[in-house]
Amino acid sequence: MPKIMIVDDDTSMVKLLQTLLELDGFEVTAVIRGGDVLPKVQEVQPDLIMMDYHLTDMDGVDIIRDMRADPTYDNLPIIVASGLDVEDEVMDAGATRFIVKPFEPGDLPGMFNELIQG
Repeated sequence: MPKIMIVDDDTSMVKLLQTLLELDGFEVTAVIRGGDVLPKVQEVQPDLIMMDYHLTDMDGVDIIRDMRADPTYDNLPIIVASGLDVEDEVMDAGATRFIVKPFEPGDLPGMFNELIQG
């Protein structure tokens, strides 16, 4: 069962995505604070991370830069979602893919499987 980590401070969105992804056969871990991401990644070892660009305590690009600085996470797919036009910034920071909010949750399982399988 592929492990997905969702990083978002919008708890209703997290619950919705978690429910839908679990129905599609994913194991989902949710993280609300950016500062909790790295310790949780080390603990859970997800196959893919999907995160919001703007979190309460920090921006997603800071997390990506921290993760990409560690060779352990070079190949970990990281998808960033935002309603803002920040695609260049997140891709430069090392994101694997950028999606614009609002997105269609039904499109995620196919995208996740594609990225996990390489």
